[in-house]
Amino acid sequence: MSEMTIDAMRADDWPAVRAIYEDGIATGLATFELAAPEWEAWNHSHRPDCRLVARDRAGAVIGWAALSRYSPRAVYAGVGELSVYIAASARGQGVGNALMVALIAASEAAGIWTLQAGVMADNAASLALHEKFGFRRVGVRERIGRDSSGRWRDVVLLERRSAVVGVA
Repeated sequence: MSEMTIDAMRADDWPAVRAIYEDGIATGLATFELAAPEWEAWNHSHRPDCRLVARDRAGAVIGWAALSRYSPRAVYAGVGELSVYIAASARGQGVGNALMVALIAASEAAGIWTLQAGVMADNAASLALHEKFGFRRVGVRERIGRDSSGRWRDVVLLERRSAVVGVA
């Protein structure tokens, strides 16, 4: 997508971010969540230093990426759980690639040595995106959760180790 920009997410981006999150929920491939949370809950659960939005040339938010903490334990301070969501109208146009490049850079600047993601096993586009950026499949968590229809779903656990943080 030409003339796309990646910016730090602002609180006033939340309505657009939430709408994109809800689009992802509606696909049945992105998350087990049934509804997007309110801003306060989302804000509390995601790292403030690793939240990005993609904007089209008109400034509209067309995708977002963010990290949440893997664990509150100090030993895992350098591990982040990755989320990437793209607006339905912008999928397949390089938005995910741009967000992934920027989020990896932001995570490394924040001292993150491992990114991890849980992707539903039948979400081929998300699996391909993660693998393109060096995420490896750690394993499959079989029947880890039920979707909105009650069907058991598998989730592929992926991780990416930084080539610059924590290598020494």
